[in-house]
Amino acid sequence: MTWSIVARDPASGAFGVAISSRVIAVGALCPWVTAGVGALSSQSYTSPVAAERTLTGLARGLGFEAAIAKALQDDRGRDWRQIHGVDTEGRAHAYTGTSCVDWCGHWTGDAVSVAGNMLAGPAVVEATASAWLDGNHRPFADRLLAALEAGQKVGGDKRGQQSAALLVVGAEAHAEVDLRVDEHATPTAELRRVFDLFWVERRPYYATLPTRDDPSGIFEPEAREAFVAAFRTAAARRDASA
Repeated sequence: MTWSIVARDPASGAFGVAISSRVIAVGALCPWVTAGVGALSSQSYTSPVAAERTLTGLARGLGFEAAIAKALQDDRGRDWRQIHGVDTEGRAHAYTGTSCVDWCGHWTGDAVSVAGNMLAGPAVVEATASAWLDGNHRPFADRLLAALEAGQKVGGDKRGQQSAALLVVGAEAHAEVDLRVDEHATPTAELRRVFDLFWVERRPYYATLPTRDDPSGIFEPEAREAFVAAFRTAAARRDASA
């Protein structure tokens, strides 16, 4: 019922998940990220328990394949599950149960995994993966979203569209990006609209937040306003020269 891309940014170590489905609020249950451990999507007949167990296994030193196998060992619905993701070393793994609804399947690459079920066809996974591989000039969050858009263009979920989400988690207490379109006729397009606004309007503010190295951040109003203005000017110059 869903397809998604999960990746690790080699430059920053951040994890990201972009996902879409013909169900309401797909971003509420499927994406899971633990900083310093791994990221995954638990989809098809979603199991948050299996997601939590898999990340616990990774944190305890299991490889992704072993962590998923252990997470599902007492799950009678394991054949209906689809779980895929990447760990902190960038190793990717995907599991697609034998009872997942066609078209279903997955692809893994270096620090990236794409998987889906009940899709219009294998082209959805192929287009998502291809856009990811071709998008290394993009910022990490934008690259994830562009890959999701490519999968939607060739059909996405074969039942249609309803929700989409983008989650990027780095080293800080706050997510770098956490956006959801829970119910919309064209959720991937709406997610792009909201993301583009966030990138210009809200991302500069995020750069002023307290961090683990600087628990004060930039809080004085005049200093914050000046920093945000300079951030936006520098970002606009980078975009213009790209």
